[in-house]
Amino acid sequence: MKPQDVTPQTLSSQVKKGTTGSLVLGALMIVLGFAAISLPLATSLAFAFWIGWLLVGNSIVTLIYAVQTRQEGGFILKLLLFALYLGAGLLLIINPLEGVLTLTLLLGGFLIAEGVSELLLAFQLRSLSSNWGWVLLNAIVTLLIGIVILAEWPLNAPWVVGTLVGVSFIASGFSRVMLSLAVRNALGKLSESAQ
Repeated sequence: MKPQDVTPQTLSSQVKKGTTGSLVLGALMIVLGFAAISLPLATSLAFAFWIGWLLVGNSIVTLIYAVQTRQEGGFILKLLLFALYLGAGLLLIINPLEGVLTLTLLLGGFLIAEGVSELLLAFQLRSLSSNWGWVLLNAIVTLLIGIVILAEWPLNAPWVVGTLVGVSFIASGFSRVMLSLAVRNALGKLSESAQ
């Protein structure tokens, strides 16, 4: 679309289309969050299994990269990295319950980092949106989940990944839905004032 083709109607249509996708994604995240909470051990094992396959896939990419760039040096180090990814991935696939212990620890650290970054984002949005509080709520929930995970580790490992990731999905989905509705509301007000 060329700049001269942009009209208020086409812009409004594009924003509505974008927010519809965001609303659907937010609703899907909420549903998946409740599913994860209702089956926490299965979710934890599936998560470990999924991460294992991601590591195996990454090992293949690393091996291809190592072979393609073997003339540039560091070939042995790249092969060691390949072996590390492959070994870690296979361990998670073969022993997902044991892998859940490590993943629980990593998840706690990741959620704390995500919570801090969302907290910073919320304060940046404070002057831009009246609904910045939803992002702040998501940041606080995510940060608290990370702290709870690390405080109770390793006793909580069999159920924590599924349950707490489910809660995080619900909070993120709800935040996405509320922000999408705020954008639509602002667009409606803008359209009314333009008429």
